[in-house]
Amino acid sequence: QVQLVESGGGLVQAGGSLRLSCAASGRTFSSYAMGWFRQAPGKEREFVAGINWISGSTYYTDSLKGRFTISRDNVKGTVSLEMNSLKPEDTAVYYCAAGASLVITPSLRSYDYWGQGTQVTVSS
Repeated sequence: QVQLVESGGGLVQAGGSLRLSCAASGRTFSSYAMGWFRQAPGKEREFVAGINWISGSTYYTDSLKGRFTISRDNVKGTVSLEMNSLKPEDTAVYYCAAGASLVITPSLRSYDYWGQGTQVTVSS
């Protein structure tokens, strides 16, 4: 199994930046796809960004590309999400996820392990 723990969430002002971190532990050798999802109240969980743990290739939601950046540190076993120019609409619980897929996909079904989530609130 894989354990994922997010950190770095909090309250920020619109236009500000925030960096989220996901610490992965356990049997991560088969977890190639690492991703960030978010879920706002009353809305479905949506894909934000993903990264191939081995190659480092990334995939972003079109609407967020340019503001958010995903990266990984294989030695530390962490995946980060750098969020810039934050907007109130970015307010949500952000989740780290891991899956066995060799191809990064925005589908929820491609991810088998999930963190507990971290709250990000962007004020106007």
